[in-house]
Amino acid sequence: MGSFTPITTLEGDAQFDAYVAQPDGEAKAAIIVIQEIFGVNEGIRRKCDSWAAAGYLAYAPDLFWREQAHVELDADVPEEFQAALGHMQKLNQDQAIRDIEATIKAARAATGGAGKVGLVGYCLGGRLAFMAACRTDGDAFVAYYGVGIDGLLGEQHAIGKPTLLHIPTADGFVPPAAQKAMHDGLKDNRHVTLHDYDGLDHGFAAEMGQRRQEDAAQLADGRTAAFFAGHLA
Repeated sequence: MGSFTPITTLEGDAQFDAYVAQPDGEAKAAIIVIQEIFGVNEGIRRKCDSWAAAGYLAYAPDLFWREQAHVELDADVPEEFQAALGHMQKLNQDQAIRDIEATIKAARAATGGAGKVGLVGYCLGGRLAFMAACRTDGDAFVAYYGVGIDGLLGEQHAIGKPTLLHIPTADGFVPPAAQKAMHDGLKDNRHVTLHDYDGLDHGFAAEMGQRRQEDAAQLADGRTAAFFAGHLA
């Protein structure tokens, strides 16, 4: 089990919390888990705990802190889902990337200053993981069902590190035209790999709840684990 730890902003004028899960023994690298619209909830914390059990130092920064700290919502409760959409709409995503960059800095310091840092995000976090691949100095990036990535393709020339995208083809939040734009726009980028999951919807790799599709989640998570093992060594 991990605990919440303060992270200093890049500007140095404030702090926000991140859930941190420590491995037994020395960490082989750090992994930052970027939240969905539901905050750093139990599912996100479990993902951190799983990475720690695999030998990584894992962080999940609270990206909604400027509006409301420690948001924790359930995707399967309609009222909470609507509240989560409200939090997403209020989020300044450029600021969120700076908070992710501050978390990368903290993770590197915690692993001796030269350790590698991978980032994996889900939903909103998948979008932010793609943005981080374009804008930060992380070492490897994974996006699960990232929303609106087709609108970010103008930044993809800045991607210089390995990046992996998991795309469910029946994603209600990423229509077929957006998926086609992602494939067409990224097919020549040597740093980017895309995997499609036929017939699956948004949230299929959620750690818990009604959205999870077990076989596909295990397949995608296995690919992510192998990706990080190869690129964070």
